[in-house]
Amino acid sequence: MTAHSLDNALLRKAEIEVERLVALLRIGVALCLLAAFLLAVRGDTQDVPDYLRLQWVLALATMISYFLLGIGALWLATSGRFRGWMVWPAVTLDCLFMLANTWAGLVNTGLPGELTFLLPPTWLVPVIMAFAVLRFNPYLQAYCVALTVGGLGYMTLWQPEVISPHIVDRVQSLVMLPPNVVRIMMITLGGVVLVAAAYRTRKLLQRSIVDAQARANLTRYLPAQLADRLADGGLNELRQGKQQPMVVMFVDIRGFTQWSEGRAPEEVVDYIGEFRRRVHMAVKPSGGIIDKFIGDAAMILFSGDKAAREALTCVDALVAELSAWGELRRSEGRNPVRVGIGLHLGEVFSGVVGDAERLEYTVFGDTVNTAARMEELTKTVGFGVVASAAVLEVAAAEPAREGWTVLPAVHLRGRSSGLEIFGREALPGKSESQVG
Repeated sequence: MTAHSLDNALLRKAEIEVERLVALLRIGVALCLLAAFLLAVRGDTQDVPDYLRLQWVLALATMISYFLLGIGALWLATSGRFRGWMVWPAVTLDCLFMLANTWAGLVNTGLPGELTFLLPPTWLVPVIMAFAVLRFNPYLQAYCVALTVGGLGYMTLWQPEVISPHIVDRVQSLVMLPPNVVRIMMITLGGVVLVAAAYRTRKLLQRSIVDAQARANLTRYLPAQLADRLADGGLNELRQGKQQPMVVMFVDIRGFTQWSEGRAPEEVVDYIGEFRRRVHMAVKPSGGIIDKFIGDAAMILFSGDKAAREALTCVDALVAELSAWGELRRSEGRNPVRVGIGLHLGEVFSGVVGDAERLEYTVFGDTVNTAARMEELTKTVGFGVVASAAVLEVAAAEPAREGWTVLPAVHLRGRSSGLEIFGREALPGKSESQVG
């Protein structure tokens, strides 16, 4: 799994968690408003005007509808049926819940649009905005604002054709204790949702920091390509290990031990650092994994259907990169760099060993030993690169066309027959060259 795909998976998980939270908050809002409503209208209701009774029926209907919306959204989120596009109709329904209830209140009471904000449903705006904040989507937030402002703006400008003579009495009923209790409850609910949004934001930030630290720590010890899998919980899978075909490549600087004798530590460190940097530059585009650096040598792995071809592409990149470095050194009056590259394809055991404080990705088996033997042969056969026939065969390479020369078969311990090998990058002599 790549870092990008991992981030998408985490984002998807966060979206579902948010929708589950929002659904629970919707249910809580509906129940709290119902409780506040029942508290506000308790007592003698014999002398309640008909328009106010109708207002209560509308309020009950919308609260029940909102409760059912929360139940439906919770079911989608917990059952795995939630899809990303569903958040848009959900936000639309949140806004319409408030706007429809407000409009019904204006029509039922006969109030002019200028008094829209006396109606208790308008005090749900902070709750609806807070729900949108929880989604961490600026476009969704902008849509919610536009829909809410547009709807309330339209109702504010709307005027009924006839103004009831009892409008003063109806306005007075909207500023009494019962509707004010509902308003206070709505403000409280808005605050609760914003607290939940702040807590959610802090939790996600902490998780991001922990994940980033985990990836950084794992990358210190493991190939970067594996760090994302481990940070995503794939450690147990990698610890179990598996048998798989791989191309194993060894790269080693010729004559480094003799050259480093008597050199200043700073010069040796700079030289090794430059070698590793250039190996990284050559390996990364080819899809290989630098398993480890061992002093002046590197072990590189290739897996998958295109492993053999990627390995040969990496050989070309390594030769080009190290040759360019050698030419640079030559221009500075120093001897060029000479390396040996050996590669072989076969079955290996791969896996992660160690504990959470010190992990190590490793491969071992006959293929690894054979690849190391290929690299050692570059010291004696007169070629800078030696590969087994298995690599070229699987890569569908044309040896003659691609510059490979058939070399005498080598007999390795444990094999009944010789191993066919090929060489590239002919050297001027068979003696080991010195770095300078």
